[in-house]
Order: sequence, then structure tokens, then C-alpha cells
Amino acid sequence: MLYLCATPIGNLEDITLRVLRTLKEVDLIAAEDTRNSMKLLNHYDIHTPITSYHEHNKIKKGRVLVEKMQQGQDVALITDAGTPGISDPGEELVKMCYQEGIAVTALPGAAACILGITLSGLPARNFAFEGFLPMDGKKRRERLEALVHETRTMVLYEAPHRLARTLEELAQALGGDRQICLCRELTKRHEEVCPTTLEGLRQRIQAREPKGECVLVIQGKSYQELKEERQREWSQMELSEHMAYYEAQGLTRKDAMKQVARDRGLGKRDVYQQLLEKKE
Repeated sequence: MLYLCATPIGNLEDITLRVLRTLKEVDLIAAEDTRNSMKLLNHYDIHTPITSYHEHNKIKKGRVLVEKMQQGQDVALITDAGTPGISDPGEELVKMCYQEGIAVTALPGAAACILGITLSGLPARNFAFEGFLPMDGKKRRERLEALVHETRTMVLYEAPHRLARTLEELAQALGGDRQICLCRELTKRHEEVCPTTLEGLRQRIQAREPKGECVLVIQGKSYQELKEERQREWSQMELSEHMAYYEAQGLTRKDAMKQVARDRGLGKRDVYQQLLEKKE
């Protein structure tokens, strides 16, 4: 079996008794960074054999781990910090296990994205986890363009040395007055939670560059903003063209008029009157 074991994201006490017992009982621990993980294992006097499993060997080492499990061994997968499979190659190993009929279970624990959104004070009923934005220029622009219309609260990860660039791009895409909460060094001695705006945070880090991994929790676009934006887009289209758009989809003239009125934030009578005036 494959055990996905959540490990602390900072404070070593943030680990469950079940994870500790499992790490002692399995035949092998696969870790994203063995040097980093050894600090945790040594702290809890765990002497289970450990091997590396990371982004650059996930396919080759994944096959090795699958073979070991097929031979009857139990493997625990841990990441540098937090829950395996979130912004790390764990998902690839899980997929390979399912393809080979190997059982997988997850042992819950710390996850920076969850801590960030609970600390932010922003709506958490629906949220979108984005992880790290792509480094590739084209893919990065595409993701930023997609975030412009996102109505859910967004959660991003960022390294401190790239934070200034990311905040500048986010402010340009979403507007400097958009609410954001920076969560830094979570669960550690110098934990910082800073609720502000994108522009406010951008100015703050210009004065003092932060250290430690960052979680950015950003307010989504309100439904009212989205509605008004779409109404502006529709209003740029000729009314007759707008009607023709829906009639081409098989709507009756009456139903098309209702839909056009809804799109533009008008009454059906107003749409009818404008069409009549244009015809005259």
C-alpha cells in the first residue's frame, strides 16, 4: 500500500500520532528532499529506510516504488512540508499506483493552503487553489488572464525572491485595490499574517523584502462586478446583432428579447422600444 503522510509545514509538533506510527511501520519512506526529511525523522527517532522521490525522478523512481509495493512492501510518501500531492509530484505516484491496482490511503495533517485561507478572513465557502504560477511567460499570462474573471477566493504559493514580480503582475491584472492576505512562515516563530490590498502589499514589500515561503490569499471578483462587466461587453454590440445572436440559436423573438434584456440589465419593454425606434 501507498501511504500519503502529511508532515509539519514548520512547527514539528504539527504531526499526527497516526503519521508517526505509520512512518515507523512502513518498509520505505519516499521523500521529496531526504536531507530535509531526515530532520523530522531524527526528531521523532524514526529509523525507517528513506529514498528520494521528487519532480526530476518521479517517473523512473515511481516505477521502482510501484515494483516494491507489488512485491508486498508498504511505502510512505512525504513531501518537504505539508500534504503530498499538493504542488509536488505526489499525484504522479498515486496515478501509477491506481493503474497497477495498488491501494492508496491518505493520512491528513498540515497544508499551507488551508491554513492560509482560514487565517485570511476572506470567503472560504468556495476557493480556487492555484499553487505556484507558471514560470513560462505564455502560460503565466494565460493563468493571470483566467484569474481576472475568478469569483472564488484564490490561493497562491510564492517564493520570497519572486514575490515582488508576482504582486506587480497581480495588481495589473486584478486591480491594486483587490483584497489580499499574505501568510508567511506559517506555524513558525516569525509567523506573519498581513491582510491588506494588492497595492498596499506591493508597497510594503518594497520597503522590506520578506523571508520564507509565502501563501497569498486573494479576494475573487464579486458577482456584481462580473455582472456589470458582462453588461458593458454586451452593450458594445448592436441591439439587432445581439437579437440575431440568440435567434440563430433557435430562440423565438420573444425569448431572444428576454435574454437580451437580461444580458444588458434592461427591461424587456426597453429592448422592444429600442428595436422599434431603430426600425422606424
